[in-house]
Amino acid sequence: MHIFTITAALALLATATSALDTPLDIKVTQPVECTRKTVAGDKIEIHYRGTLQSDGTEFDASYNRNQPLSFHVGKGQVIKGWDQGLLDMCIGEKRTLTIAPEWAYGSRAMGPIPAGSTLIFETELMGIQGVKKDEL
Repeated sequence: MHIFTITAALALLATATSALDTPLDIKVTQPVECTRKTVAGDKIEIHYRGTLQSDGTEFDASYNRNQPLSFHVGKGQVIKGWDQGLLDMCIGEKRTLTIAPEWAYGSRAMGPIPAGSTLIFETELMGIQGVKKDEL
């Protein structure tokens, strides 16, 4: 009976650990209510700041160029962490995405990003093509 209890506890612990070890963590830092959220296929404009989780080094930021990035979300034009992490978002909403290597650049280096890096992106949805921001 004691062995069963330990085995069951270890199984529960393994399940809890794997649930926390997801390749994407989304934290909404500025919530916004809206009637139309992003869906796969939308052309969106997003401002962002990307840093390495390991030491906080900034590797890219659209804010520095005063130009948001425009792309079709959910269509494989960007890393998987963005394709999933920017869905169901309202114009004006801000999120911090923590993206594990398997949903970022994996085992390959990409410019200033070392291979195997976990990335942190501060994001702000500026627009969805063809959608007006809800009036408050």
